[in-house]
Amino acid sequence: MRRPFARSWTGVLATAAAAAALPLASPAPAAADSVVIGGSPVRISESPWVVALSSRDRFGGTRSGQFCGAVVVERTTVLTAAHCLSEGVLGVPLSRVSDLRVIAGRGDLSTSEGKEIPVREARVNPEYDGDTNSGDFAALTLAEPLPESYVIGMAGSGDPAYAAGTQAAVYGWGDTTGSGSYARTLHAARVQVLPDTVCEKAYPGSADGKYSATTMLCAGEMDGRRDACQGDSGGPLVAEGRLIGLVSWGSGCGRPGRPGVYTRVSDVVRMMGGRA
Repeated sequence: MRRPFARSWTGVLATAAAAAALPLASPAPAAADSVVIGGSPVRISESPWVVALSSRDRFGGTRSGQFCGAVVVERTTVLTAAHCLSEGVLGVPLSRVSDLRVIAGRGDLSTSEGKEIPVREARVNPEYDGDTNSGDFAALTLAEPLPESYVIGMAGSGDPAYAAGTQAAVYGWGDTTGSGSYARTLHAARVQVLPDTVCEKAYPGSADGKYSATTMLCAGEMDGRRDACQGDSGGPLVAEGRLIGLVSWGSGCGRPGRPGVYTRVSDVVRMMGGRA
């Protein structure tokens, strides 16, 4: 983005009553935070594994409280970005967010379709490095299971879906223009997996982060145009029907020479004990 997933993970139960706080109108800017640029609306029924993270207490109710994306990898487990659960994004410690929920089956955030499921437990990767953005993932345990049809398979190490040039799609409800125009409906953009050398050159190490091919994946277009953006963080990058990345970070949105950087899912699979 080392050890088995179940060992040494920090369990955080978000059950404490939330303190009175001003709701944030949109996700707080963060170096690792990324909505879909150059995409188009898609039906949630065609990609039910895409879910939204929500807290109306923190982000208001206009868009169902959505502030990040996530993806269903087991009936009671979803993955998201570690930085989505940080105090920098939430405005308070996670333990003070009492209404953290996963919204499934809701493509249009202004409706009440689908289900809102409380998060029973959030496990943030203890090796997440907020300076480099390495290891940017967290696993959420749901209070009730989703249908098996909502689960997407994860691509393990050596999967051909990681090969440079592979066509992929990134999903989210984030900024569609790069200027704060947040989507009400689920969008997706077609991108391609890029060689690691491209991101190593683009992100050799700065205040934005540092690219590591071991824990990260590079995807987008060399001339920009299509990319993830603010509000898409934690959402899925899918290739050949399998999950290969989680939206993590980048420099701007859809900028030439600044492709999107994703958490490499094969690294997550390794920490989960090889359950791809």
